This record gives sequence, C-alpha cells and structure tokens, in this order.
Amino acid sequence: MAQSNNSIKKILTVAFALCIVCSVIVSTAAVALRSKQQFNQELDRKTNILNVADLYEPGMDVNETFESSITPRVVNLETGEYSEEHDPATYNAFEARRDPAASRTLSGEKDPAGLTRVETYSTVYLVGNPDDPEQIILPIRGQGLWGLMRGFLAVEGDGNTIVGITYYEHAETPGLGGEVNNPRWQAQWEGKEIFDAADAVAPAIHLAKGGASGENEVDALSGATLTSNGVTNMLQFWLSPEGFGDYLAKFRSGVSQDEAQGADVELETEGA
Repeated sequence: MAQSNNSIKKILTVAFALCIVCSVIVSTAAVALRSKQQFNQELDRKTNILNVADLYEPGMDVNETFESSITPRVVNLETGEYSEEHDPATYNAFEARRDPAASRTLSGEKDPAGLTRVETYSTVYLVGNPDDPEQIILPIRGQGLWGLMRGFLAVEGDGNTIVGITYYEHAETPGLGGEVNNPRWQAQWEGKEIFDAADAVAPAIHLAKGGASGENEVDALSGATLTSNGVTNMLQFWLSPEGFGDYLAKFRSGVSQDEAQGADVELETEGA
C-alpha cells in the first residue's frame, strides 16, 4: 500500500534529504570560497595599515602600494629587538597567542587591556626606509565594552609622536563607543605624544573626559566611558615594556634597531 504524501515517515525522509543536500552545498561553498576570504582579509589588513599611515587613496592598488611602502618586521616583545625566527609575511601573532610555547600569561596590573595571554613575537610595519623609518605601525588590541577591539597605531620614527589610530574590528555601540571609527575623533590623535620624556618607561597617552588639554591627552568618547577606558588601557599595555615599550625606546634614544642589535653582537664578540 503506497504511503500518503503526508505520512510522518515521508516527511522526515524529505527533511533529512534536504538537510544533507544543504549541508553539502554550504560545505562546498565554504571550501571553494576560503581562498577568496583569506585574500579579502589580507587586503583589508593592508588597507587599514595604509590608512592609519595616511597613505591610502581610493582606487589605488593596495597590494602594490603596500609592497613598495611598507616593510613588515617581527619583534620580540620581551627584548624589543627584531627576530629572524619568523617570516613576517606569514607569521600570525594573533594566532600565536593561543600557543603556550609562543606566548605568556598576563594577570592583574600587567593586564590592563584584559588580554589574558600575549604573544612573545609580534609584527610591526615600517613606512619608508626600514633602517630609519618615517613611521612605525603597531598592532593593538584590548577589551572594549562588548568585546575585543583590534586596530593599528601609527607612530613617527621618533618613537613618540602619534600619526594616527584606526580600529578594524570591534563590537562597540554605534553612535557611542563605535565612534572610534569616526574620522573627526581619529583626527585628534595626530601629533599627540606617547611619553612625557625621552627616557620615560610608562606611557602617558590617555583619553580625558571633559576635553583634552595636553600633548598626552585625547578627548574621551562622549557617553562611552567604558570604551574610552578600554582604549586607554590597551595603549597603556601595548606602549609599555610589556608590549612595544622597549622597542620604541630605542627609536626615542636615536639609535636604530639594526644599530642597537649590531652593538649587542659586537659586545658579545668582545666579551668572548
């Protein structure tokens, strides 16, 4: 006896078959589009780096401009020196933070940005001559009100003067914390100074409520106290010796990274 089209068995069979077909289609599409997604992510990263360095122009060939203007280098955050252990073209510091052998645990006062773990090596991006860069672009991240905020901070070759800041990933409230992407707010950062003195260890840059009044202050985001605190906290971390502090200190001293590392090698040779 033929089954009715409304029978439970036939309905479940059709539903199961439809699920299988849809799963195959979605899986196939995901695999087929993976390379394109990776390409777009890489293009977005380069665009954000060029943008924070004030080098981006609509319609430009992003890859060509990036290759001709930017030199990525991997820095050991514990020493502030360049490392040849990782290829800067492929090294992913954000993923490295998950590996206990390639990262360290943070807690208490050493973790104002709420990161929990931080990678041992991170990638910086140098604008112009890598031996005497015009700008140094640093990846920054930290907790905002609703989740992790990720962006870039561009600093002049003196290791102290800010060129710009940008965020490419965040979940902050539009119109409030989401104003971190407002060009008018971002424009305030140009010319601000990270440290009070050339030999300072702790960064002085911060967001100030009620209006900025000094070279180390930027206006806080109106109505977004927790997001503003998050921005200050992530800068306090990444610009301190726990982050890029030791690396930037060598630029502030007027000694290039390659010169500093060459001097270290020479001292080791003399002491041998």
